[in-house]
Amino acid sequence: MDEVFRALADPTRREILDALFERDGQTVGELADRFADSMSRFGVMKHLGVLEEAGLVVGLKRGRTRTLHLNPVPLEQIANRWISKYAARFTSALVGLQLHLDQSEQEA
Repeated sequence: MDEVFRALADPTRREILDALFERDGQTVGELADRFADSMSRFGVMKHLGVLEEAGLVVGLKRGRTRTLHLNPVPLEQIANRWISKYAARFTSALVGLQLHLDQSEQEA
């Protein structure tokens, strides 16, 4: 899981994951075009390497074309292991607080 947290720590890598969520199966070139103003194709490829190492992105090669696909399984594992475990206690309290604040706002 350390690789997943390391991969998610960078905003560019999170943006790459968002791009693949919007449209899965993009090529390196398509992803590089998205970041053309801020980094080189080589920079995008380095970020993709970190994401692939973490298992968040899977590359499939067909002939000369390599498409990249989002693998949400490591994210779900983190959610199950870390987020839901700690959030479960507080979720109902936060929902109750939100309802209370909404009611107070409507009464005001």
